[in-house]
Amino acid sequence: MKAGVQSKRSGNGDGMRKIGKVIKWTAGILLMIFLCAVGCIWYGLKIEPYIVRTEEVSLDTGLSEQLTVVQVSDIQISESYTTRHFQKVVDRIISLEPDILLFTGDLYENFAAFHDDENFIAQLSQIQPRYGKFAIWGNRDYGGGAARQYSQIMEAAGFALLENEAVTISTDNGEQLLLAGLDDALLGEPDIQPVLAQYPPDEYPCSVLMLHEPDRADQYAEDGFDLMLAGHSHGGQVDVPFLPPLTTSLTEKYQKGLYQLNENTALYVNRGIGTSHYPVRFGVPPEVTVFYLE
Repeated sequence: MKAGVQSKRSGNGDGMRKIGKVIKWTAGILLMIFLCAVGCIWYGLKIEPYIVRTEEVSLDTGLSEQLTVVQVSDIQISESYTTRHFQKVVDRIISLEPDILLFTGDLYENFAAFHDDENFIAQLSQIQPRYGKFAIWGNRDYGGGAARQYSQIMEAAGFALLENEAVTISTDNGEQLLLAGLDDALLGEPDIQPVLAQYPPDEYPCSVLMLHEPDRADQYAEDGFDLMLAGHSHGGQVDVPFLPPLTTSLTEKYQKGLYQLNENTALYVNRGIGTSHYPVRFGVPPEVTVFYLE
């Protein structure tokens, strides 16, 4: 009888030890998941928004001389991303020694809530490309009272602001690059016809069109431009594996990187510098793009 009782108790003890191990393993896994989640949140808030990645793109054109064109987009200076953080981007652009600097819109996140015009102008003025600096309007450049100041800020910083217009840039060897810029599609009035009437893109060895919202690129894909540059999407701003990408207005089709729209026209969507709505980036670091037009 005693032996039987001892056997039964021994069986219960083994079962309890197994349950204890399962509880410990489960608690350990849950703790690891919690710590990973906290780490990812911390990284997305405190680290990645302040990283600067340089993306390089080489494109064949009709130019006989290589041009280095740098694009920045969606800087969106705010209380969480100030001019102090932006200086790293300025230093990176200067180190690339661009021939041309292009800004595809959205200077401030919310001009009415936070702006730092004096320091911003001073920083942008540090960049002195060989053939100039050019910009277009983004939707944020209209909202929050920014529309009254944006053109003045860009002019003070040495940018030519293109609004449904184009310029020709003459290189040192006498070739001409056509550069066009459209008004913002959400809050402005984009119109490509004045550009096409005065500057047919196929008459130039290289032609570039700047627009803020990338999904509007399909409207201009057959107009003969070699390259279109856009921003606005922030690349989705948060890219979590196995989850669908985050999109905003006019960024559902084209979100980041290089797209070949047809045989002659490419579109590049810049991931931007700042953040929108929430000061977080995850898997989508800020970007400065350098194009080598061969």
